[in-house]
Amino acid sequence: MEKIDFKKKLKELYVPSPKDFILVEVPEMQFVMIEGVGPPEGEVYTHAVQWLYSVIYPIKFIAKKQIGKEFVAPPLEGLWWADDMDDFINNNRDNWKWRMMMVTPDWVDRGMFDQAVAKAENKLGEVPESLRLENFHEGKSVQIMHIGPYSEEAPTIERMHKEFMPEHNLTPNGHHHEIYLGDPRRVAPEKLKTVLRQPVR
Repeated sequence: MEKIDFKKKLKELYVPSPKDFILVEVPEMQFVMIEGVGPPEGEVYTHAVQWLYSVIYPIKFIAKKQIGKEFVAPPLEGLWWADDMDDFINNNRDNWKWRMMMVTPDWVDRGMFDQAVAKAENKLGEVPESLRLENFHEGKSVQIMHIGPYSEEAPTIERMHKEFMPEHNLTPNGHHHEIYLGDPRRVAPEKLKTVLRQPVR
């Protein structure tokens, strides 16, 4: 039985080079997603991410049992924005808005999702209102691999927006997107790998 691994299947999207910005076409894909407001070290964010993992792992088990298909646990992804973008520049983390997501194969259906949520509910309590299974389509995007601590992403993001995008007549067309390929609890900060993506037009 072949296991779907998105990092291998969609290598251009999930494992870009850290050397140069590239333009990619991101297809419509299905995600388990959840939204919130506040700092990434805060309780609301931590609880939301816990919900994602507590749903994705039962989905893997249910899919294997019900339809005989498997997928590798996908990386955590996040869309980040604020009503006032100065809140990012000034590091006003309490005002940061986010949508955390984990991609699933398109053969994962609503029934599998609902069963997984019920399992997670037994462990975590009340189901968050924003938790859902939904398709998401970014289309044309600029991205690059950032290697190092999350706190050192800013210069690369600034080059993306102030150099690469203007040089190629591109403007933002969606929220800043990050894909976390390392677990900060197990990987040294200088070795963390994060895909930085910006949808454009």
